[in-house]
Amino acid sequence: MGVESKLGNFGVVTTTLEQVVNWSRTRAMWPMLFGLACCAIEMMAAQASDYDMSRFGMELMRASPRQSDLMIVAGRVSRKMAPVLRRLYDQMPDPKWVLAMGDCCSCGGVFNNYAIVPGVDEIVPVDVYVAGCPPRPEGLIHGVLTLYEKVTGEKIDHWS
Repeated sequence: MGVESKLGNFGVVTTTLEQVVNWSRTRAMWPMLFGLACCAIEMMAAQASDYDMSRFGMELMRASPRQSDLMIVAGRVSRKMAPVLRRLYDQMPDPKWVLAMGDCCSCGGVFNNYAIVPGVDEIVPVDVYVAGCPPRPEGLIHGVLTLYEKVTGEKIDHWS
C-alpha cells in the first residue's frame, strides 16, 4: 500500500528544478506582519482558528524581517511610517513578496490629505492587492492564493 499501488511500477518521478523550488517556496512562506490600522484585525482573524492560514504553510506571523519572505501591509501608511516600511523591506532576504491589504494601503482610501501615502506601491513594489475596507479574511486568503499562483510561475533566474 504505497506509491507503487497508485502510480504503477514506474519507479521514476520527473519534474523540473523550477517546479520543486517554487512549490517549496509557496508551501513554506513566512509572512511578516505589518498591521497599521483596522485591516490588521482582519489579518489576525485570518490566522485564527476559523480561517486557519496555517493550512497554507503560514504557521507563524513573523515580527522580524530577516526571517520572512512575505510582507503583508495592512492598513494606511503615513508619510512618517514610509521610511520604516522601506527599511524593513530592504532587510528581508530575497526572494521577497509584498501583499497590500485594504483600500488605504492600495490607493490611500478615504484619506485625501498630505499625511497618508496614496498607495504603498510608492514605497515598495507590490505583488498582490487585496481590495476592501477592511477586506474580510477570505479576501486575504484569496490574495495569498493569487500570490501562490504568481510564485509558481516564476523562473529561478529571476533573482540571479
